[in-house]
Amino acid sequence: MRQLTALDAQFLNVESATTTAHVAGLAILDPADGAVTRDALARLLLDRMHLSPALSLRLVPVPFGLDHPYWAADPGFDIANHLFETVLPEPGDQRRLAEEVARIHARRLDRAHPLWEMHLIRGLAGGLVAVYTKVHHAAIDGVTGAETLAALLDLAPGDRRASASRAGATVVPLRAPAGTRGRSDQGSGRGADQGSGRSAGQGSDEGPGLARMLAGAAVRNATQPVRALRSAVRAAADLDAIPLVSTLPGAGLISRTARFVSGDRHERPEVPRLAAPRTPFNGPVSAERRVAFGSVPLKDVKSVAKANGISVNDVVMTLCASALRAWLVERAALPEEPLVAAVPVAVRGGGGRDGVGNHISAIVAPLPTNVAGVRERLRETGAAMRAAKRRFAQAPASWLEDLCSVLPAPVTALATPALFRLASVAFPPVNIIVSNVPGPQFPLYLCGGRVLSYYPLSVVSDVGGGLNITCFSYDGMLDFGVVACPERVDDVWELLGHLRAALDELLDLDRA
Repeated sequence: MRQLTALDAQFLNVESATTTAHVAGLAILDPADGAVTRDALARLLLDRMHLSPALSLRLVPVPFGLDHPYWAADPGFDIANHLFETVLPEPGDQRRLAEEVARIHARRLDRAHPLWEMHLIRGLAGGLVAVYTKVHHAAIDGVTGAETLAALLDLAPGDRRASASRAGATVVPLRAPAGTRGRSDQGSGRGADQGSGRSAGQGSDEGPGLARMLAGAAVRNATQPVRALRSAVRAAADLDAIPLVSTLPGAGLISRTARFVSGDRHERPEVPRLAAPRTPFNGPVSAERRVAFGSVPLKDVKSVAKANGISVNDVVMTLCASALRAWLVERAALPEEPLVAAVPVAVRGGGGRDGVGNHISAIVAPLPTNVAGVRERLRETGAAMRAAKRRFAQAPASWLEDLCSVLPAPVTALATPALFRLASVAFPPVNIIVSNVPGPQFPLYLCGGRVLSYYPLSVVSDVGGGLNITCFSYDGMLDFGVVACPERVDDVWELLGHLRAALDELLDLDRA
């Protein structure tokens, strides 16, 4: 049992009638012998839940919202509240699957239970099946999400007992068994028979108790001014690198003064002006979502990176810049200024915090959508990302947590949705959030079925923009998941097509 941090709680606070704050993944599987069933998934989950604490903990709110909630074991855990089955109508193609996933992705998680769901989706063309899993961002970040994924996956189809404890406790550092190779280019209702199951080893601790919660809330609210001052000083040290705020007069002077007062003598590299221009992506989001997904060969992305002396992530950011530019040009909506992108970064130290919660920050950088030439856009993207990384390396990794800690818990809980909606209309801090998550380059298995692709799906919100692009490298491919609000982006599949075209354009440059 432990209390949520200010950053964890902020992911709860942002939720509203139009905003959800869970992260998700869509796995496409070849079920082989048909072993990927709801019953098999239930057995697997109940057997391995102890490897991922986020799956068995529920929220315990503090009365009247006086403090951040707590995590506690759910003594009444029932797998039927989390595992569902759906059959797609014919023809069971990608578009039908995306429509079903978008519908599920738009629904908020039930806070009366541990904050996750898994959906087995059958009826796909070619006899394939899909498994969509979502977990609230208050419970996991990129590292704990990878740990959760690793806990459920095996290295071989018959290795049903292989677990994260034996496979390295995280997907990313897993090593391929001898002889494995990367994959070739691969082209909701609540179902019946939802039998209940109880997770073995669940604790009986239902929370810290009313008296303890109220006493803790009283102490923390009494000391809030002191903690807020510390957080404000730490955040002010990098005021000139925070989106929107950095454009205010005197931001640089305030940053230098805050660093001097706090004794921070590290020189900060200069960063470009981070003012997000107005785009169709920015504005209040609706409660609906649209989803698109697809893959490109990772070897092609690495080839472009090697030929131009930049990182794979720089190429990913260039692909996004090119796709966004093409989409905006078609709608006569391309701003003269570069877009501003936020790139989440895991800053978790060794061991984490019991496998639950967030240790994340963000790199914010201009995305040169205003540059017409492909090679020049690639070069400027690489330079912008290098500058942003240098600045990030010099700044405290806690700036996002510090910003969330400035106001008392009751105030942030009440004010966040309204402030986010106001920001979307008056002054959006960023245009888009882009994530690139490295994964294993060998096949993995779920209940004996081979995972062919794994498409990550994330959050859109009033403040972060109505479009999110996330990619995951797996088994020789780079799998893209695109989530959008339909009022902000009218065709997500078109945007995905532009991503593929952008890679072809870069490859043609290197061949010329």
